[in-house]
Amino acid sequence: MLRTLRPTNQHGMSVIEDPPIARLLFQSTGPVTVMWLLVRVFAAYQWLSAGWEKLHTAAWMDGSGAGILSFWQRAVAVPATGNPAITYDWYRGLLQFMINANMAPWFSKVIVFGELAVGLGLLFGAFVGIAAAGGLVMNMAFLLAGSTSTNPVLAIIEILLILAWKNAGYIGLDRYLLPAVGTPWRQSRLPESRVRKIHAAA
Repeated sequence: MLRTLRPTNQHGMSVIEDPPIARLLFQSTGPVTVMWLLVRVFAAYQWLSAGWEKLHTAAWMDGSGAGILSFWQRAVAVPATGNPAITYDWYRGLLQFMINANMAPWFSKVIVFGELAVGLGLLFGAFVGIAAAGGLVMNMAFLLAGSTSTNPVLAIIEILLILAWKNAGYIGLDRYLLPAVGTPWRQSRLPESRVRKIHAAA
């Protein structure tokens, strides 16, 4: 009687396969890539519009760092009544350290060009997983500072794009960039010797 074996890797360990819905969303290069394109364009617009506005605002680009500094100062303030904007004391301490160290003048530019870079990466589908991870870091920083705005929605989108790093940029530059850096679109086949062993064991 034949036994059904799970696929194994080169070390002989069983491989747990993804369910069909996960393969469709995060591995397929079919029509689902159009959905990811629309998701990317939406997120890219949010980041590019935010970065572009800051790029043309003196408080963010004149070297004073006033734009981010005022945000930090509001975030670390502890009101006499009610809850403070920041829940975690360690994060309040981090922002206070950055204020005291006068990091605002250069950090404001990091945010501006970081937002633009994330937006361009998502728009053109260039290393989507990395771009989404960068956006997620900024969203979490804003959320920890008590700012909601579009951050929760963008954070969820970016988590999905990170999961879909292999195919979210297929309609985009990742179709060529990922294979160029050694990330093939199709998983490599099992070595012929492994296939013979599986059949022999069956």
